[in-house]
Amino acid sequence: MWGKVYKKLKKFTSYQAFKNVLKEIGDLAGQREVVAESLQIQVSNAITLLSKNLREERKKALTEGLNLTQNLSAQVGALDRAKRNYEKAYRDSEKALENYQRADADLNLSRAEVEKQRLNMTIKSQQSDDAKNEYANQLQKTNKLQQTHYESALPDVFNRLQEIDEKRTRGLKEFIKGAADAESSVSPIIARCLEGVSIAAESINEKEDSQKVIEKYQSGFIPPSDIPFEDLSKMDRDLLNHPQDSVAHNGYNITHKGTLSANKQKKRKNIFNIFGSNKNTLSADQMKEDYSDLPPNQQRKKLSWKIDELKQKIVQETAAHDGLMKMKSVYEGNSLLGDPMSVEGQLNESAHKLDKLKVELRKFQQYLEQANSVQIAQHSPQSHRNLQNGQRMSRHSNGSGENDDGDDHPDDAGSLSSSSASPESGLGTSHTSLPGSGQGSANDQVNEDMYYEAEPLQALGTCKALYPFDATSEGSIPMSENEELQVIELDQGDGWTRVRRLTGPNGWEEGFVPTSYIESTLYA
Repeated sequence: MWGKVYKKLKKFTSYQAFKNVLKEIGDLAGQREVVAESLQIQVSNAITLLSKNLREERKKALTEGLNLTQNLSAQVGALDRAKRNYEKAYRDSEKALENYQRADADLNLSRAEVEKQRLNMTIKSQQSDDAKNEYANQLQKTNKLQQTHYESALPDVFNRLQEIDEKRTRGLKEFIKGAADAESSVSPIIARCLEGVSIAAESINEKEDSQKVIEKYQSGFIPPSDIPFEDLSKMDRDLLNHPQDSVAHNGYNITHKGTLSANKQKKRKNIFNIFGSNKNTLSADQMKEDYSDLPPNQQRKKLSWKIDELKQKIVQETAAHDGLMKMKSVYEGNSLLGDPMSVEGQLNESAHKLDKLKVELRKFQQYLEQANSVQIAQHSPQSHRNLQNGQRMSRHSNGSGENDDGDDHPDDAGSLSSSSASPESGLGTSHTSLPGSGQGSANDQVNEDMYYEAEPLQALGTCKALYPFDATSEGSIPMSENEELQVIELDQGDGWTRVRRLTGPNGWEEGFVPTSYIESTLYA
């Protein structure tokens, strides 16, 4: 199905423009992919790597700074401990000195006890000196470490942190510039793509597209002729002078009631009742070989397309036949390459197929010539005059169109022309036979049966009612399930088929029924 839609649309400039726009959009998408790839490689990956390196360097710098701070704190703690030890040793030394002096002044104490106090004083004094030296040593070390910490070590850590932040900022600058460069590198291509979109838009030609639609769907039917004036008073006089004219030719007649109701037939569901679909109940396999069931223009286009297709097949088959002939001549020249008789069957089959294609081509060319001749005849001046004058349908009982006195008796009352009841008219007509019709007295029939058709429409096939149908609108006729009817006009795409029901040996009734309610069997 999509293949058919594609073949129908690809002819229009709007379709070609839309196709080109999609192509340019595809190119734009490709450039966006290039930009995304560049951003991924040059920006995103670089950002990830730089972020990882900066985190590691910052962590290292912070760890080093923490270690320096901890070392300084430890040294300050050692200094505090040394100072406390020195203070304690100094107080102990002072106390030992006082005890010795007191003991030395006390005459009651023995010499051994005084010596003991002197020895204790000496020990405490030595401990005080050692603590003092340790305190001095720790103080010197602390001051030196503190000086190094605040003057060089810690500033180095801060400098590294500053460099890390500057590197981060510099990376941000480079990444933004890289993103802009990635966009700028594809800007010329994107500009050309947008220019292509504009060119595709300018290539749309609405007049050309509408003309293609016209060429595709124009039917070639000639507009109907003027509707003649119906002088009812003169028709009454003619019937009084010639009552035998009420008898229909070949036993058929159209009642006055049927003529009036014909003007109220169900309207075709198409644009202005002019343009209708070419669809009908025929499938593609059931379509007539010469496409005569299509409108004239559509028929000629279909035949032309078929002829071109056959010519192409003939060219291909001729090329294949020539190739087989060359192969056979090569085999005849060198039997080692192959047997010439092996291609003889293929040559015969190709020749038979080629002859068949040529016969079919001539047949469709004749169909096309006939269709062209019919079209020329329809557009000739004489044909136009016939359409303007109308084909009179009233006939006398003798069927000659003359009265008993030999004078012409044209139906100036304006009876229906043969084209008014054609499938193109869309009018259904009710027919009853004069004898035994049961439609009133003879006088009523003389007043009502004023028009008749010379010949009924030819039946295109038969149909069987699948479902019962009650006619509720003008122009339609009821039918019962499994009823057999005659098809006289195919569905024109509006869902209605015109059928005929035989009501007697010489009577019939015509009207429209839903196409989906019947099963049609068309004549070959």
